[in-house]
Amino acid sequence: MKGSMAPMYKILLFTAVLFFSLLGAGSAGDQKLSLMLDWFPNVDHLPIYLAKERGFFERAGIAVDIVSPSDTADALKLSAAGRIDLAVSYQPQAIIAASGGLTVKVIGRLVSHPLTTLLYLEDGGINRPSDLSGEKIGYTVPGLMDRLLAAFARINGIEDYTPVHVGFAIVPSLTAGKVAAVMGPFKTYETVTLRQRGYRAGIFELEKWGIPDYDELIFICGPSVLAQKAAAVSAFSAAVQAGIDAAQEDPEESLRAYFRQLPDADRQTESAAFALTLPYYARSQKSDPQRWQRFADFALRHGLIEQPVNVRGLLPEAEPSG
Repeated sequence: MKGSMAPMYKILLFTAVLFFSLLGAGSAGDQKLSLMLDWFPNVDHLPIYLAKERGFFERAGIAVDIVSPSDTADALKLSAAGRIDLAVSYQPQAIIAASGGLTVKVIGRLVSHPLTTLLYLEDGGINRPSDLSGEKIGYTVPGLMDRLLAAFARINGIEDYTPVHVGFAIVPSLTAGKVAAVMGPFKTYETVTLRQRGYRAGIFELEKWGIPDYDELIFICGPSVLAQKAAAVSAFSAAVQAGIDAAQEDPEESLRAYFRQLPDADRQTESAAFALTLPYYARSQKSDPQRWQRFADFALRHGLIEQPVNVRGLLPEAEPSG
């Protein structure tokens, strides 16, 4: 990091490491936590792997087992049921779950602004969202991206479209012409993949087309896990934030550390995606309840949820943050 900010990051990182040492010697103990990702491992998750590679989890007195989901909707469901300790999820998904009666707690953040887009190929004659009327439109996470797509379509005049669940198969679904667009790809990842394969990606960024700002990637757990492993959960959040701070301080070394953890990762794609993702990592683990409530109220108005949600029940010790 250039300029006067680098010393500040070093001070914060040193403070975090000291905190871990004290916490690891205290109430967190040597507890094990299972963490399910929202997707296959990629650089969105780099601070998690960096915290593991640098020993931040170990110094915090916790061992974190990172697992991938078999389906894009698994993480939240298994977390709410207490079958895994922690999960990477999405703010809209947590609000939808709360409206439907599932109880989850938000214990931290990974990416603090939307990365989700409605993705399409530029040579398909699409200039505005309404050009997708009458088309097949894919979506990734069922119960989330199909609902976001429906709200986006109503706001932006997309009529008579056919939703198609594509799951992880975003790029092949687009390039094979199975769908005209996909709701759910990240502007920092699938755009890179398409460009490397010779395609020009077009995107409609949700926050520029009527969807409120929100935390893209969050950490959640069930209430029983929070009650039984509160110190370990708190230590996990602090270690992840130290991973984020370390990535901001020294991006190049952080990327090398990530590849040491995931040696089979596509280095070209992941490196390009990391450069785009770096500015979006959360500056703190605290969520802003007013920002969350604005999205929850929007979700109710536009049919993403049927029952109103008071987000204070989702956000323990929340406070405004950037």
